[in-house]
Amino acid sequence: MPKAGLDTLTPQQRKWFASVREGLQRDTGKSLADWVAIARTCPETAHRARLKWFKDVHGLLQNRASYVLGEAFPTATPGWSEPDALRETLWNDPGQRALFDAVEAAVQDLPELIVGQRKGYSAWSRRYQFAALRPVKGGARLGLAVAPDADPRLAPAKPNEGWSERLKSVLTLTAPAEVDDGVKGLLKASWAES
Repeated sequence: MPKAGLDTLTPQQRKWFASVREGLQRDTGKSLADWVAIARTCPETAHRARLKWFKDVHGLLQNRASYVLGEAFPTATPGWSEPDALRETLWNDPGQRALFDAVEAAVQDLPELIVGQRKGYSAWSRRYQFAALRPVKGGARLGLAVAPDADPRLAPAKPNEGWSERLKSVLTLTAPAEVDDGVKGLLKASWAES
């Protein structure tokens, strides 16, 4: 859960993270410190295995378990509280970075813009996420909050994209020049939906 960089979260995201934190003791009867002590007794070493252990042994589900594990086992890799480091790590390939820069330039002047960084993708929101970009082999995959029929280049988003379910369509970009007026229009239309 993020401790810093709250300006990279929408008000809804801040509220959601706060509810996870606040509900932990209220709903489980244990404080965060209690849960951290329990986490440190986990025999598993991999994150997914620890999540499963928490659910199977303690009934703590993924969101709360992830929060507790983040506190119990901080990592050396950049996390939510270091969005700039996350961005540099994610966009370290020069070609993919050029695609990211082109998309970011296309949205930078939209009002009320919130730029969020995740381990696997970069996101842009207003009230809700309206676009996300992730590196893929040979380019970057752009998710948008417009219907796939908004442009013939768009395809329907897959259910397992890993970003907001509000992003209904995707487009794979391979060169910065592909962030043309049409893509800029799609980004603006997506922003209007958020």
